[in-house]
Amino acid sequence: MPRPDPLPRPPASYTNKLKRSMKLLGWFAALVAAIATLLVARGQSAFHIHMLIATALGMGLAVFIGGALMLLIFYSANSGHDDAAARFDPENDQ
Repeated sequence: MPRPDPLPRPPASYTNKLKRSMKLLGWFAALVAAIATLLVARGQSAFHIHMLIATALGMGLAVFIGGALMLLIFYSANSGHDDAAARFDPENDQ
């Protein structure tokens, strides 16, 4: 019985680089959230705690998710997962 091809396994250096980049991105997102919260708190004479929590979560998660998706795009391209999808031969793939 034929076996499916094994999934390509990226080198450990790519995986370690991704983990390090995700940690750095998490710290950066936390810093952006803190700065946004401070700016909102400074601009309001009477601030509500719920508004500050929403600002921190909204800005932190938006920066983290946007950065994580970009990191995953570069990780996928560098690790070789996109090589099979990039090859297209119109004569043979009809």
